[in-house]
Amino acid sequence: MKNIAIIPARSGSKGLPDKNIRELCGKPLIAYSIEAANKSGLFDEVFVSTDSEKYADIAKNCGASVPFLRSDKNAMDSSSSWDVVEEVLEKFETMGKEFETFCLLQPTSPLRNSDDIIRAYETYKKKDANAVVSVCELEHPLSWCGQLSEDLSMDGFISQDSMNQRQKQAVTYRLNGAIYLVNIKSFREERFLYRKGCYACIMDKRNSVDIDTIFDFKYAEFLLKDA
Repeated sequence: MKNIAIIPARSGSKGLPDKNIRELCGKPLIAYSIEAANKSGLFDEVFVSTDSEKYADIAKNCGASVPFLRSDKNAMDSSSSWDVVEEVLEKFETMGKEFETFCLLQPTSPLRNSDDIIRAYETYKKKDANAVVSVCELEHPLSWCGQLSEDLSMDGFISQDSMNQRQKQAVTYRLNGAIYLVNIKSFREERFLYRKGCYACIMDKRNSVDIDTIFDFKYAEFLLKDA
């Protein structure tokens, strides 16, 4: 089985400029995903998809492959991750390289480690899956969530039945954005993953930090220093 890790690292982050190469505890953010992929020993190619020569050089120094840059059409805010994946697969095919699976590893999940990736592949094999997606336990029961009207009234926000003891609430999980492991043949038949043949890889909440803001960045920094 040939596997490729695809680490998307567009240079145009607006919320946190140059987020993907910002130094986190002495290393560029992207390095954590590259190192985790390499340490897992599962990939024939650990590839960084970027539109920036600067990012490409940093990625190569961290141990990734960057034989080509991302196209302009897939380097926009509106660009789909799946379009990026398809572009990567097609370009490698023109180079004579084909894979059975891809594993999309967002660089914004720096605490996701090689053990998490290995467990995802173990689930993939054990379940004979089409896809494995990482999740973590939701911080609070979903039944404690609701919508607010414009006047901020909480009338009907939650039902009386949902005020049961927390211990009695069913465990709820959320996508954490850290691992998307997908069979390429299935992906090309249908890009929507969440159907029969898709299974969860449950990750620890600590490893599920997703960096979008400076607060997330500082939180990840705290966790890494506390490890």
